Amino acid sequence: MKKLKTFELNRLTVDEFKSTRKTPVVVVLDNIRSHNNVGSAFRTSDAFALEYIYLCGITAKPPHREIHKTALGATESVDWKYFKDTLDAIDELKESGYKIVGVEQVDISKSLLDFKPGKNEKYALVFGNEVTGVDQKVLEQCDEIVEIPQFGTKHSLNVSVSIGIVVWDVFSKIKNAGV
Repeated sequence: MKKLKTFELNRLTVDEFKSTRKTPVVVVLDNIRSHNNVGSAFRTSDAFALEYIYLCGITAKPPHREIHKTALGATESVDWKYFKDTLDAIDELKESGYKIVGVEQVDISKSLLDFKPGKNEKYALVFGNEVTGVDQKVLEQCDEIVEIPQFGTKHSLNVSVSIGIVVWDVFSKIKNAGV
């Protein structure tokens, strides 16, 4: 076993990334307070070649040194848009044929374990504020709500951790299904 050096990782250039086939997923950040969480969302979106990140409300936008610190350059590779109101982002995504999936703990949420992406479907995954979660009005516009099963005492994960878990799960289900 040999740990790989950076140059051995076969990383895409930004131009190669821009032209590569993307996973049909958009991450929507609904009023995320932490610049570090935003940077982490960019880095995760780059790792799984997602189509876009939609930054909404108070969510910080690049360029910003705190975002850059955790994004490690992913703000250059991953396309993004800003919306003053998350509902405007949801409307645009619906008009473009995306299924809107909120990630939140609600009375009708489905376990992420039971979420099955459909063939030829595009998904927008909505993640909410670190304290208040996804806004109720946004949840009402979602096609589905999923939650990450948790078994401890907190039933709370940092939003950047939630993004990593949900994006990996959806990505792997899409790839394994040949979607």
